[in-house]
Amino acid sequence: MANKGMKMIKMLRNSLLVCLAVFSVSVLAAPTATEVVQQTTDTLLADLKANKELYRTDPAAFYAALDRILGPVVDVDGISRGVMTVRYSRQASPEQMQRFQDNFKRSLMQFYGNALLEYDNQDIRVLPAAGQQDPQRTAVNMEIKDSNGVVYPLSYTMVSQNGTWKMRNVIINGINIGKLFRDQFAQAMQSNGNKLDVVIENWVDTVAKARQGAGQS
Repeated sequence: MANKGMKMIKMLRNSLLVCLAVFSVSVLAAPTATEVVQQTTDTLLADLKANKELYRTDPAAFYAALDRILGPVVDVDGISRGVMTVRYSRQASPEQMQRFQDNFKRSLMQFYGNALLEYDNQDIRVLPAAGQQDPQRTAVNMEIKDSNGVVYPLSYTMVSQNGTWKMRNVIINGINIGKLFRDQFAQAMQSNGNKLDVVIENWVDTVAKARQGAGQS
């Protein structure tokens, strides 16, 4: 009886060690924030290279591809709440928040997508992580070199959610996109008499007009 008990304990111990080993490998295999950005960038550019001419004539297909590739790595809820700020998000109903997230995601894809269509085989480098990284929040830096050799810095703010890294903000050549959208939202609320539904409904057009204005300046 004692031998049977010892065998059972040994079997349980070995099973536990196997489980721990598998868990350790799974943790080690989980991509870092830098690897998530690198993999997403590679997938995005490969898709753009293969379908660029189609996307120029079919924006809907382009935005669908962006949503498929970028959607899983973008913290839409966190970004949209940050853009709306606590002042407005706490008075928004769940239905209003969902509508804003949907519209915000569409505006983000269009904002990002139109910049991508300008891409013409520039040199894009994801820089290696520097020093010890915060396990919950970190920055992944990139450099984009245009055809004239001018280098533009880009930085993604990444946050860890349930073991997966997601993008919370982007800073392009010193321009904080999160802050830019936040200022646009506050201005839209002021211009529309603090009517949240109106601002939500027109959000995609608001971002499009701001992008066009920036391109003409």
